[in-house]
Amino acid sequence: MKATIDPVVPKGSSTTIDPKANIATNDLSFRSSKLVAVAAAVLVAVAAIAAAFVSIPGGLGTKDVNFALQPTRNDQEFRHVEGAGPGIGASGIVFYVDRLQEQIDHLATFSNDEPPAVTRVLFTENDVKARDYVESLMRESGLIVRKDAIGNIFGRWAGFSPHRPIEVLMFTSEEPTRFGIGCLGSRMLANQTGYVDRLLALQDKDGQPFAEAAAQAGFGEARDAGSVAAVALGREQVGAFVELHIEQGPILEEKGEDIGIVTAIAAPATLMVDFSGGGGHAGALLMKHRNDAGLAAAELALAVEAAVLATKADDTVGTTGHLVLQPNAVNSVPRHAHMEIDIRDIDEARRDGVVSTVMGAARRIAARRGVKLERMELVNADPPARCSSMVTSAISSAVDELGLSHRRMVSRAYHDALFMARVAPTGMIFIPCRGGVSHRPDEFTSKANLANGVRVLALTLAKLSLQ
Repeated sequence: MKATIDPVVPKGSSTTIDPKANIATNDLSFRSSKLVAVAAAVLVAVAAIAAAFVSIPGGLGTKDVNFALQPTRNDQEFRHVEGAGPGIGASGIVFYVDRLQEQIDHLATFSNDEPPAVTRVLFTENDVKARDYVESLMRESGLIVRKDAIGNIFGRWAGFSPHRPIEVLMFTSEEPTRFGIGCLGSRMLANQTGYVDRLLALQDKDGQPFAEAAAQAGFGEARDAGSVAAVALGREQVGAFVELHIEQGPILEEKGEDIGIVTAIAAPATLMVDFSGGGGHAGALLMKHRNDAGLAAAELALAVEAAVLATKADDTVGTTGHLVLQPNAVNSVPRHAHMEIDIRDIDEARRDGVVSTVMGAARRIAARRGVKLERMELVNADPPARCSSMVTSAISSAVDELGLSHRRMVSRAYHDALFMARVAPTGMIFIPCRGGVSHRPDEFTSKANLANGVRVLALTLAKLSLQ
């Protein structure tokens, strides 16, 4: 889940609502149950790929997250939160975790695969149904909903009246499944250089352009470069951004700790390499006569591991996650090998040094083995991000007030927060997951962890919104 906070609203200022302005009043009180509902809604959006944020007057913020919301209630049924500043504190936080679990479970039914697997590809029928469901939760919770040209969905809490308004968001395409580039929604919000033209040039494996797929899903403005460019946010528009996520690693569970406070987000460099050799029959072609593209790829995969380990840094990792051999037959010497290599770190210079080492190894391997290095392309190299001390302090304060244990840690996975950090002070909250497993059908976190995460997010948003 993600959240952003807008700049301070001057006292006495009027409240306005339009696609580029957040809602604000000079009433600093808020109702804790509703705030937790909004935070929970953000979590359901996470499952659907949605987010929450605190905005700046005249600005917006977004992120992919799943979230569950409480049913709308009369104002009289909400309690004011006491302590820790005007109208905020842990004592008034009320949260219905069973409702959240029900909503996440329902969201999982929008899938191309049978349970427990969940497969939902961008702009397909199930993705559109999931979007509609998350939007319905936003509306039922009294949020004002808007959508941008590429499908990011924003829900603004008009009833919350701090210095800075709060919005929740569902980002478009955090995963690169359909068009090969992850975090499309947040990249565009962060105004990444050159991405308007690149986005409009993207095609899926069937040759359908991004803009046409978006239009079929109801986002016709994606065909217009000007509308796509207008998605971008300025630094003055978002006061803070917070994302809630499972750790995707085993540390919190192993240490028995409730919350991870993220201090930095690693970023990947993606390298594509193609080797071509002579090929031939597996029996007739003698070993001394071979130019085996498959062995060149295998040697390079080991070179990736060696280059990473040579840094002696735990935060540096390298993976050869995609390897395709041709003709891919047991009785044929591989004549072609295609590799996709992922190298990540929170230190950009160290990561780029590993990339350079791997590229040098590819050239040497090709020369020694008599194969041709047909392609060696660095297709992506996003810079890592450091989390804002303002946001991490707010998270830490919320955790302490709620009486939860925590540790500071690095996120080694890719998140929309990586890009939102370019336009706003950003932070992330981790909760434990069983066995550190993610992106598998057996990914799991308990209701207790969900409740802790939502409560921390709610109190963090409250604190940030009042700064």
